[in-house]
Amino acid sequence: MASSRNAISPPLSRYHKKRDFLVTPEPPASSAIASDKAGKPGFVVQKHWASRLHYDFRLELNGILLSWAVPKGPCYDPKEKRMAIHVEDHPVDYASFEGTIPKPQYGAGTVIVWDHGTWEPIGDPVKGMEAGKLVFRLHGEKLAGLWELVRISKADDRQDQWMFFKKRDEWSRPLVEYDVIKALPDSVIANPLGMVEDREARSARPAGDAEPEVDLSAAARASMPAKLEPQLATLATSLPTSGDWIIESKLDGYRLLARIDKGRVRLLTRGGHDWTTKFPALETELSDLPLSSGWLDGEITILKDGLPNFSALQTAIDGRANQDIVYFLFDLMYLDGEDLRNVPLWSRRARLAQLLEDAGEQLRFSPNFEAPPAQVFEAAARLGLEGLMLKRRDAPYESGRTRTWLKAKARLRQELIVCGFTGRGGKSGEVGSLLLGYYVGDKLHDAGSVGTGWDSRTAQDLWRRLIPLKTDATPFDVEAAKARRWSRRAAGSEWWVQPTLVAEVEFAEWTTDGVVRQASFKGLRLDKPAGSVVREGGKTQAPEFLPELKITHPERIVDSSVGVTKADLVRYYASVAGWMLPHLKDRPVAMVRAPSGIAGELFFQKHAERTAMPGLRAHDRELWPKHPPLLTVDTVDALLSAAQMNVVEFHTWNSTASKLDNPDRVIFDLDPGEGVKWSSVLEAAILVRALLSELGLKAWLKTSGGKGLHVVVPLNARLDYGKVKVFSQTFVRHLATTIPERFSAISGSSNRVGKVYVDYLRNGMGQTTAAAFSARARPGMGVSMPVSWEQLTELKSGAQWNVQTAREYLSFQSRDPWSDYWSSAQSLASAIKRLR
Repeated sequence: MASSRNAISPPLSRYHKKRDFLVTPEPPASSAIASDKAGKPGFVVQKHWASRLHYDFRLELNGILLSWAVPKGPCYDPKEKRMAIHVEDHPVDYASFEGTIPKPQYGAGTVIVWDHGTWEPIGDPVKGMEAGKLVFRLHGEKLAGLWELVRISKADDRQDQWMFFKKRDEWSRPLVEYDVIKALPDSVIANPLGMVEDREARSARPAGDAEPEVDLSAAARASMPAKLEPQLATLATSLPTSGDWIIESKLDGYRLLARIDKGRVRLLTRGGHDWTTKFPALETELSDLPLSSGWLDGEITILKDGLPNFSALQTAIDGRANQDIVYFLFDLMYLDGEDLRNVPLWSRRARLAQLLEDAGEQLRFSPNFEAPPAQVFEAAARLGLEGLMLKRRDAPYESGRTRTWLKAKARLRQELIVCGFTGRGGKSGEVGSLLLGYYVGDKLHDAGSVGTGWDSRTAQDLWRRLIPLKTDATPFDVEAAKARRWSRRAAGSEWWVQPTLVAEVEFAEWTTDGVVRQASFKGLRLDKPAGSVVREGGKTQAPEFLPELKITHPERIVDSSVGVTKADLVRYYASVAGWMLPHLKDRPVAMVRAPSGIAGELFFQKHAERTAMPGLRAHDRELWPKHPPLLTVDTVDALLSAAQMNVVEFHTWNSTASKLDNPDRVIFDLDPGEGVKWSSVLEAAILVRALLSELGLKAWLKTSGGKGLHVVVPLNARLDYGKVKVFSQTFVRHLATTIPERFSAISGSSNRVGKVYVDYLRNGMGQTTAAAFSARARPGMGVSMPVSWEQLTELKSGAQWNVQTAREYLSFQSRDPWSDYWSSAQSLASAIKRLR
């Protein structure tokens, strides 16, 4: 099947004649074979935005890629028959091609690899091509199961037309429930997903008593270790999308190892401290297990309403509720003369489960979940759990931190060192706040403070623990910390302490200075040494592929002018959630709802009392006195909940709920009046940017989704709305005065005929602007799209992208044009002086 790279085989002659390889980056004709290690032929689906968007489906056969152009792309619904035009064969090298084919080359446009993998023909594929019928199984990152290609054209037809569709099997599903094109629009080269068969195994692994027999053949005869360091997990920045993982709950408790030797039990913390005497009931139940000697690994916790509760555990350890502590066991490293650490995890756990069958009430086997990680992670987050533990099913037990054990965090939470404390105003002998830190190398770094999360009893206990640790030595550079606006502490004296105690803290986010924001105390970690505390990453991100959305009334028409349905709108918001949420999170929102479509009655909703939308966060009335609670859309669930309730537009404040009175951006809305050409809007944007630049301010650009453009300037949130609005008004009036033939600073249609009105009113308290990626409730359903300034001259209108095209456009973008926006907060002080 191999041949010289320079020899062009007849099947590839058409491919070669259509292209100038001195110009196009496409690979020249070759018949090098790109099968996988097992020798299975490959397939690829390339997403190609040429004169119009389409998908190129290619099957490797006899050293070439058989190719079909599929305008609408693949679909898992067997009822959906997709047209596929048989085109020229391509070289196997083409399977990995991504790039832009320049004009006027054949197929000019951008190509990405939308899916790839291997395929298995059902029957003889050569005879199938001759007969015009191919049945095959796909093993890709997006496509799986049985598929079919059937020729429908006649011999004398101009095009060789086929139909491409899904065969009915365990992978097929209705289009109304799942649209793989919209759910997974991106390149698998830039965003690998792993095999879909690993992510969503349709033929479930045997569970419970159907599990394969315990296999301890890898065990080694050995004397029992006197000491054993626990295996530790690495924080997962994102959930694994391939591989075989055992998924457990991340228990909110203390890690304990149990060593049993001839009936004598010792319970040891991660740091090696002996806590046996603290838990006599656990000691008794462990001694009753059917073994002579062993090492077991697990975690103690207290369950409240069926969920782990760390605060309750703190109280229970030395109190009356000690008997309520549950010891969840998840691993078995040594048993009766055999070292099991090289035995695969699943087999160690299976043997552990056997040992615990008749155990006491306080000993439990830590269960695992037979479901895709993303699905379990979502459920854990909804329940308020800390997260998940993911462990390679076939991995050995290795002391120390490894990547075969991963911890996936659903919340921002970690241990921090107590470096100091303040007194509680008016309460003698109580801690008001804890001053926190973490190690960077061998130096302590300020982490801010925490002043909530405890009652009076805990505040007194903290005081008693910290007073003996007082020291005059400062743990880190205090002046530098204060210069970074380190903490706003409660009234009262401040004391530094020896950095030996560790606190568990939950918080909203890390600031750019490495300080926790909106922290809440969960308890002390007496089981963890301070020297091991470093800053961990953020929350674990679930993969961006979408769940099978259950949409109510999916067929309802939202915009009859372009045929957009409610299903189209909800799926759009689901597909852009990762881009859109940073622009929505913690910002009070006003939503435009269209229950009967955009041609019907529209109304704004700013507060929670009219219609409940699960997932949206309602903020206390004290946030904005004399007004009902404000709403924020902070999660994917909240975004989709709003879309399910017929929300079309999302408009946000210029400030966040956590700092409501101080805007962190100023927006200039460029709105063309009657008779203004689009070229004039582009020129207006250039002039606005130029003036901002003269004032020392950087600005970012987005389309409005309607007629105009938005120019956005990020601020450091130090000025209130009054001062920021005055600046924006002065700025716009200066524009209108300097170039009156181009700009208007006065609202009203009669005042902007032939001019661009720059709306500064968007910068007042309580005013809102359409958020980035929001759809607009106008015919065509344009979308507000962030773009780079380099793209400005290429824009054709403020509604260049819409609900049906925006997400496809994003799948071809290699870089976020607003990536630097979030770290570019600017002061207005100098600009205000210059403008005056």
